[in-house]
Amino acid sequence: MLKCRTVWKKLAPLARSSSTVCRQNVRRAGLNSGRIPACVPAAHMSTGPAGGGRENQLYIILVGATCVAGGVYAYRTIKGDSQRYQDRIDEISSRPSKQATEQPAALIQLEPPAVEATETEAVPEPESQAAPSTEEPSPPAPDAEVLAPIETTEPPPGDSTPASLKLPSHTTYLLIGGGTASFAAARSIRARDPGARVLIVTDEPVPPYMRPPLSKELWFSDDPSVTETLRFKQWNGKERSIYFQPPSFYINAEELDGAENGGVAVLTGRKVVHMDVRGNKIKLDDDTEISYDKCLIATGGAPRNLQVIERAGEEVMQKTTLFRKVEDFKSLDKVSRNVKSITIIGGGFLGSELACALGRRSTECDLEVIQMFPEKGNMGKVLPEYLSNWTTEKVKREGVKVISEALVKSVVCKDDKLEIQLKDGRLVKTDHIVAAVGLEPNVDLAKSAGLEVDSDFGGFRVNAELQARSNIWVAGDAACFYDIRLGRRRVEHHDHAVVSGRLAGENMTGANKPYWHQSMFWSDLGPDVGYEAIGIVDSSLPTVGVFAKATAKDTPKAATEKSGTGIRSESETEDTATSPVASSTPAPAVVQQKDEYGKGVIFYLRDKVVVGIILWNVFNRMPIARKIIKDGEQHADLNEVAKLFNIHDD
Repeated sequence: MLKCRTVWKKLAPLARSSSTVCRQNVRRAGLNSGRIPACVPAAHMSTGPAGGGRENQLYIILVGATCVAGGVYAYRTIKGDSQRYQDRIDEISSRPSKQATEQPAALIQLEPPAVEATETEAVPEPESQAAPSTEEPSPPAPDAEVLAPIETTEPPPGDSTPASLKLPSHTTYLLIGGGTASFAAARSIRARDPGARVLIVTDEPVPPYMRPPLSKELWFSDDPSVTETLRFKQWNGKERSIYFQPPSFYINAEELDGAENGGVAVLTGRKVVHMDVRGNKIKLDDDTEISYDKCLIATGGAPRNLQVIERAGEEVMQKTTLFRKVEDFKSLDKVSRNVKSITIIGGGFLGSELACALGRRSTECDLEVIQMFPEKGNMGKVLPEYLSNWTTEKVKREGVKVISEALVKSVVCKDDKLEIQLKDGRLVKTDHIVAAVGLEPNVDLAKSAGLEVDSDFGGFRVNAELQARSNIWVAGDAACFYDIRLGRRRVEHHDHAVVSGRLAGENMTGANKPYWHQSMFWSDLGPDVGYEAIGIVDSSLPTVGVFAKATAKDTPKAATEKSGTGIRSESETEDTATSPVASSTPAPAVVQQKDEYGKGVIFYLRDKVVVGIILWNVFNRMPIARKIIKDGEQHADLNEVAKLFNIHDD
């Protein structure tokens, strides 16, 4: 096209000259019309005097030849440009195939058999072995078969191709961590920005999943292949998977940039090792760099271990499970079927739940289950002493040998057995140890990112909108947030991960909402006993308990049958809460009914104000408890407040 324009510029003066001559001849003819006979032509295409016919003919021939030549030249130029354009398009489209054919040649020395394969199959195999992934990517295949039968061989994104060739170099929304908070944030972002491109980076080999069933319902499954399917029956009998969505819900990370309608991609088996806050980019463990516009840190935490076990050596560590992930559930399930004795160290939520689950299994096989903890009873840091003692008896009835007030002094391995020496002289022999002694928030990125870590509670310090910096948010277990009612806190429960992740996602899309939600948590000691709690539930605080006789409807199983959900926080609503009415009667003492704590409400007080509530075998009443804490009022008679929960109804 540029050549055509050049030709036209050369021909334009000639065309203008010809038109000028014509106009001049016409004027002459008009001026001489009175003297020239009528038979004389009115105008002549000539620069000479009128009547020069031969010169006009030559001029016409010359102009005509020039026009024809110009037209031919323009036609050939346009045709040539079109051909060159098509050749360029063909060259660009052929580049991927050239890379595919050249790549195996570069890897011949690393993987000779791959060269014999076809071009489309030769690339992934060598690359997957060159990538820094472990042996873990293999388990997702069975999960994919169960969750999405149509897509039976869908691998986790990013496990089979090198990041330098496939991964996007930039994403609008980057979520670090593949847990509940990240998934909740991704859904929230997509709800407010339907075309958003969201990239989740997780060091686990599987997409986001729910953690609560790992210590609850999965252990009560009758399916022998539950460790492969990871599907379970809820207390209400309905079956579901631990995964929030099947693999088909996500798009491949390498396709994220080209997704017309956006989507959520999960990059599995990769860990973020460095964060450049000023440059808005992160570095993965394979040195891949990805820039972002907005980032969420939802790295969760890692299970703590006892120092005496860490110092005991590799042989003891190999016989110790730190329970947190899917792999830990699979490993402990296998161990429980092949050993004679398991000892659980820890009397909190996780330790007590695993003790009850393994205790049930001990009745089916020859397995000794021991639980030890430094408190006087199960969940002694949370429950008042009388209720903690009752819970301990419940755990014992499940077939668990409970050792209370136990402080571990040392652990050694002798004759393929672990010997746990307690500080009071007691000695416990076992085949395997499960350490359930708390969670350490994952703040490894704090140093490189220059983010503040709370010295009291741990975790990244964030403001009321869950922001750590102007374009960085934190949610879930790793967030230390300010509670407008209860002060600065850090919460390690499923409901908090859901709510904080959802709010962070909204704020990443411009909502600018503060975090005011009082998250709840729950624990089930099997299908018959469970509780839900909210606020600060610390056994060192003064408590008031109001109890009533339980019925068949007052169990976790009955509660999920009524609500239709297994994760009880999913059934919560705010519109059922009513304001409590204060009474002038004096505050009662703790109500105890001869150790029969069928169902009831326990109030935790600070400066005579309710700061925490436990609903013991009372379900789907959490909005009322949330409103009581939100109001922050003093109540003279908590018996009247307890009536709001309808605990005396049959």
